[in-house]
Amino acid sequence: MKRILALVLALCMVFALCACGNGDKDAKETDTPNETTYKVAMITDSGDITDKSFNQTTYEACKAFCADNDVDFQYYKPTADTTEARVEMIDQAVADGYNVIVMPGYLFAGAIVEAAPQNKDVKFIALDVSLGDLLEAGVTAKGETYDYEPDNWKLEDYVDMSNVYCAVYQEELCGYMAGYAAVNLGYTKLGFLGGMAVPAVIRYGYGFVQGANAAAVELDTKIEINYVYGGQFQGDADITAKMDTWYANGTEVVFACGGGIYTSAAEAAAKVNAKVIGVDVDQAGIIDGDYGDGITVTSAMKGLYPATYDTLTDVIVNGKWADYVGKIETLGLVSGDDPTLNYVQIPMDSTQWDDNFTKDDYKALVKAMFDGTVKVSNDTTAMPAVDENHTTVSDQGKIK
Repeated sequence: MKRILALVLALCMVFALCACGNGDKDAKETDTPNETTYKVAMITDSGDITDKSFNQTTYEACKAFCADNDVDFQYYKPTADTTEARVEMIDQAVADGYNVIVMPGYLFAGAIVEAAPQNKDVKFIALDVSLGDLLEAGVTAKGETYDYEPDNWKLEDYVDMSNVYCAVYQEELCGYMAGYAAVNLGYTKLGFLGGMAVPAVIRYGYGFVQGANAAAVELDTKIEINYVYGGQFQGDADITAKMDTWYANGTEVVFACGGGIYTSAAEAAAKVNAKVIGVDVDQAGIIDGDYGDGITVTSAMKGLYPATYDTLTDVIVNGKWADYVGKIETLGLVSGDDPTLNYVQIPMDSTQWDDNFTKDDYKALVKAMFDGTVKVSNDTTAMPAVDENHTTVSDQGKIK
């Protein structure tokens, strides 16, 4: 009897094992492939997501993409304007499970050098972080002195780009468009108020000078350009006072280029019914809403929103990270026929077009730039040469 019971138990065990084995096999055959679950985090630079410029646009693009694709999203704001604080937020995001991190602005160069190699499973997407920014951060991190000549340094010796993608913009092109438009719209006394004198801001400013000068030559008219950097990316009483002086002395429109520094130009302009030009995004609704209708002539825009949204789509939805990783890509004109497709442009809707400069005139300018008929220098080492019979530039250095 015992032998019969033992045999029955043994047979039961065999059947049980077979059943388990068949169950595993069936599961393996029917399971879908194991795909990565992406979670997107954005880290702000020295501003926040209500700056009505760089951070806010990037945040809105990330948020929209994640909502459209059912992807978890969170943003993090550093507690201080330091690389250490930005790295702390990256570390926090990674600890919270976020594996795609979007970072807007050159200030993230140091954070990339420090944090990217420590988080190899994380994909880093950086906007407006250039080769020079990365080299300076990498060289400095090794205790060496960077001479601001990118050709003298090899990026791979100082920065690990194996999980990093950077996009930069041809700001000089949309700066040119804004300057060209302003003069064609009848303004002859212009100003450029930059934030900090970093390459992106300089390209905006030097492009603005080139565009204004080109229009002055074509129209055979004389123009004046005041040029200064505020030394920061927000307005304050000192910068507003400088703008008050400019407008009191006849300046008609100021290209305010550098995050929240536009507030000083707009505040001063509103006092005397003068004008401003916005930057990075279409700031007409923002500035006019706060300071009065019609203040904003146009805006020199770069495609922060489409660059962010499109990159996330390719990386997360289309699985094309290999097409991006390790690159520092320059975004500019992609169409000579439809200006709205370009990563640098002025707004079709809010620019104050008139008979002297129409949408068709703008389209013709873009086509000429795309074809190479109109050439714009991206040299940031010296103020562009101008036709002295038509253009006078008063370079006033820095306010701070």
